[in-house]
Amino acid sequence: MKKLQQVLMLATCMLILMVAAIQRDGKVWGHSLKTMFSDSVQTAKTETMRTLDDGTKVINTTLLGKDIVGYGGAVPLDIYIKDGKIVQVKALKNSETPEFFEEVKPLLTKWNGKTIEQAQALKVDGISGATFSSRGVIGNMHRGLAYAAQKAVEPTIWEKMNLDAKAVAGLLVVLLAAIVPLFYRNKHYRTVQLLLNVVVLGFLCGTFLSWSLFVNFMSSGINFWASLVPIIMLITAFVYPLFGKKNYYCTNICPCGAFQDLAAKTKNRKWRMSANTVKRLNAFRKVLFAVLLVLTLTGIWLEWIDYEVFSAFIFQTASVFVLVLGGVVAALSFFVPRPYCRFVCPTGTLFKIAERR
Repeated sequence: MKKLQQVLMLATCMLILMVAAIQRDGKVWGHSLKTMFSDSVQTAKTETMRTLDDGTKVINTTLLGKDIVGYGGAVPLDIYIKDGKIVQVKALKNSETPEFFEEVKPLLTKWNGKTIEQAQALKVDGISGATFSSRGVIGNMHRGLAYAAQKAVEPTIWEKMNLDAKAVAGLLVVLLAAIVPLFYRNKHYRTVQLLLNVVVLGFLCGTFLSWSLFVNFMSSGINFWASLVPIIMLITAFVYPLFGKKNYYCTNICPCGAFQDLAAKTKNRKWRMSANTVKRLNAFRKVLFAVLLVLTLTGIWLEWIDYEVFSAFIFQTASVFVLVLGGVVAALSFFVPRPYCRFVCPTGTLFKIAERR
């Protein structure tokens, strides 16, 4: 009976995220619910290749890369090719966060002046701080170039996977965190794992679970091979608890939680809070979540999901507010155990609801 209740609470959380995706983007899992008919008509009119008056060929990747998503959804491009060389690449309308996509725009010039063969052989690295958006642009370029070269074949699994050093490091670290604590408990190993979570998953990869990620995935779907690290995180957060491993993601994987735990290990004097203070702070977390939930379900101010403290790890593109919040949380963590996790975190509260805690 308890297991059934837990499944029902998990389904309720998924329904909440679905409503949030509809309120923000008007779509679920890549399918528009508001303009489904008009979208189908527009798709029918989309030409994958057109020729301009001066002979320039324009490859539109809307259909070619419809399964390639960035952070907020598909990232279609127009690739201009004249006399066998790429002369320009333009980003079409997309749902990426404007601040992140501004960081990615320099990528669009990387292929200029190259022949199709040279462009296909070119190794282009993503922009630090905007990894998912970068993958969307690069993936669409690969599809468009393959089409232009009349080699639009189904990519292999290895081509679909992101195998650069940063992605491989993130995958290894998240696998260690997802598996080792199930069978082995050691305080020295845990310290090493916490450090890896902060440095690799947090600052290097900028990968963590948040409301923003949940809504993006619910809205646009998940590119499995390009999102292995967050998928493993999702499994530990929502599936592990069904088998008795409650609070697993927050305890063993979350970069923000890991930083707070490392700060708590320092030998400085800790603040002692009374039971009443802790009770009031717990009540504050519940009230805050209730307010944010109302804002989410009504679509009044869904932008709040972009201001969770986790984004401070991606400091290159994080807002001033998030950086200040991250600094406050970091400072408090040396004196109060897990202050953000215990008394604020909306993502953690969602996990508690899903786990029926």
